[in-house]
Amino acid sequence: MESAKDSETTLPAQSLGVNYKSTVQDAQLPVGERPQETSDSKPNENEPKWIHGIALAMVISAVTLVVFLMLLDVSIVSTAIPHITSEFHSLDDVAWYGSAYTIASASLQPLTGKFYSNFQQKWTFLSFFAVFELGSLICGVATSSKMLIVGRAVAGMGSSGMVNGALNIIASSLPMHRRPTFMGIMMGISQLGMVLGPLIGGAFTTYSTWRWCFYINLPIGGLVAILLVFTTIPEPPGKPKVGDVFRWVIVKKFDLFGFILFAPAAIMLLLALQWGGSKFAWKSSTIIGLFCGSAATFFVFGLWERRMGAEAMIPGKMVKQRIIWCSCLAMGTMFGMTMILAYYLPIYFQSVRGKSALVSGVDLLPQILCQLVMAVSSGILTGRLGYYLPWGIFGATLSCIGCGLLSMLSPTTVTRDWAGYEALVGFGRGAATQVPMIAIQNAVPPNEISTAMAILTFSQTFGGSIFLAVGEVIFTAGLRKKIPEYAPSINPETVISAGATGFREVVPAKDLLSVLVAYSKAIDEVIYLGTALCVAQFIFSWGMGWKNIKKGKQANQTAESKEEV
Repeated sequence: MESAKDSETTLPAQSLGVNYKSTVQDAQLPVGERPQETSDSKPNENEPKWIHGIALAMVISAVTLVVFLMLLDVSIVSTAIPHITSEFHSLDDVAWYGSAYTIASASLQPLTGKFYSNFQQKWTFLSFFAVFELGSLICGVATSSKMLIVGRAVAGMGSSGMVNGALNIIASSLPMHRRPTFMGIMMGISQLGMVLGPLIGGAFTTYSTWRWCFYINLPIGGLVAILLVFTTIPEPPGKPKVGDVFRWVIVKKFDLFGFILFAPAAIMLLLALQWGGSKFAWKSSTIIGLFCGSAATFFVFGLWERRMGAEAMIPGKMVKQRIIWCSCLAMGTMFGMTMILAYYLPIYFQSVRGKSALVSGVDLLPQILCQLVMAVSSGILTGRLGYYLPWGIFGATLSCIGCGLLSMLSPTTVTRDWAGYEALVGFGRGAATQVPMIAIQNAVPPNEISTAMAILTFSQTFGGSIFLAVGEVIFTAGLRKKIPEYAPSINPETVISAGATGFREVVPAKDLLSVLVAYSKAIDEVIYLGTALCVAQFIFSWGMGWKNIKKGKQANQTAESKEEV
């Protein structure tokens, strides 16, 4: 009877997977010697502390303003350059006003992930923004062309950590299923900076001074500081103490030697692409030397990163994941297409259609406004439905169709047509912009998001710089080929040296229409490159993973994400 009773008592415990004997023995021990309770008994202690309400509105407003200013700074200087070169007598330095910014930004971006991984995100973000503001101030008070170039380089150094920081702050402030909405808002509104840049720059240059193209960043920077300084932003777990960072983390974990190898390799490649065919011939020793030096340095950098393993600036284990490298390539090709359209559509409107810088900026609004609407809508729907991949595929498809139609632009294309083509590109880009960001954040643990976002933002900037330089080569070669074809009596070099708007003054009236046709054909060839980039984006988008980020679904996919390496 007693044994039967014992078995009756033991069976329920065994059925629940509990060792009844050990439980009784543990209960007989003193309280201080009993086994500690697992964290499962206190499920709320380790849960992330997301922010809400006014604090969230302040954070989103601040990071959106920062990214808006960064994109504004890229394009605002374009309409001011003629006046700057006149004041400083520096026509030979024109290329450096843009390249100093992009080179400094691209070469530093992979290292910014180490800063966000080891320091508090808010103060790291504000530090990069402060460097950007310092660069803007130097540009505003510049007394020479060299000083302006230095200021542009300093601003580029600051911008290297701004997009990465914005994405990290959003990831730390919101759960996964809410991020697409706010990323869509941030990217949609901030893209207005790229189209408003020429408008604002033209207005300042015409009615005040070109220096306000840089001064405008300072008061907005003060507003950003006010919004963030008094807001607490959650930090991902596992960060070292500040004292430990300065004592040993910087030496052991920042991979400074990798940065010393990576930065010159990236700079040499960008310089070769920007100088080739313009300042130097492609077969010149300078360009060949830059390409060879870049390739050799990148090779040594790859060997070093392999040796560093998990502590590398660009960890091989991370970039080998299909979701990571597909997302980076999709982002790089998408931003390359974006930069091509941002630069060459205004050239079409101003050169071929004879419109002012102000009106050409207005003519870009169809794609920007459609992008804003679609970015917010797709972000909301992604959070509701849970799957981000369909938006990436859909967006790349629309962008490809839109770019293909834009490649048929001519001097007589009616407004209805080019505006509709722009709208297609805008809808496509808006649908796909935040998809690589969401895919990567869903593929890596929280303590690796900073490094992954740094790699993604580098892919974005580097892709834009590389394909914009390639577009310039295609455009110049197209002019040299198309002008003799459509206007045989006109010297192509005369048209090219006169500039995008000045050629109308050197071309005889009887040949002007033929030159305009040749100009539009050359622009069409550049947009072919944009179309090809959309096709590549479509292909890479399929590798970003079929994941459900809806609340409560992420935990069920942890094992699946580990298999996709």
